[in-house]
Amino acid sequence: MNMELSRRSFMIGAGAGLAGTTIGALGFGEIEAAHALSIRPFKLAQTKEARSSCPYCAVCCGMMIFSAESKAEKGKMEVTHIEGDVDHPVNRGTLCPKGAGAIDYIRAKTRVKYPMYRKPGADKFERVSWDFAMDRIAKLMKDDRDANFVEKNRDGVTVNRWPTMAFLSGSSVTNETGWVTYKVSRGLGMLQIENQARI
Repeated sequence: MNMELSRRSFMIGAGAGLAGTTIGALGFGEIEAAHALSIRPFKLAQTKEARSSCPYCAVCCGMMIFSAESKAEKGKMEVTHIEGDVDHPVNRGTLCPKGAGAIDYIRAKTRVKYPMYRKPGADKFERVSWDFAMDRIAKLMKDDRDANFVEKNRDGVTVNRWPTMAFLSGSSVTNETGWVTYKVSRGLGMLQIENQARI
């Protein structure tokens, strides 16, 4: 196979080779490796993601919550980043300033993480177990319902009302959870029922 090489092609090839060896001689031979080392790794590369919903208002925007192993407590995961969920039909990946700053709420030192109980006459709250908290709430609700339940009104009509208790559901619930909340509350005879969620 004959290859014709013009004087111009030869000069261009020789010049490129000379430039390459000159750069190598000046210490730029490892430039690619140095550049690769200077690139910061993607901050979410070693994290686990979970879908959630924003706890603040009644819009119920979707969130992606990323967590990684805690540097302070070995074996424990901690939230490292929060962003809007692009697949969520409500917000399509956007978050308002409160939702975007939710990581500060999670990391706040004043955040209550456990059930707290203040005994009658006490001046401070103490940490209790979830079992204790749920049992106490259930007992107080039953005592109040037993004492104040109205089976019939003045005309003798069956009404089955519990007028001294109200139920407020939060904004982070879905339609299905709202439906169950309504059924349970109405089944107990509650009249005052409110759900902040408007989804």
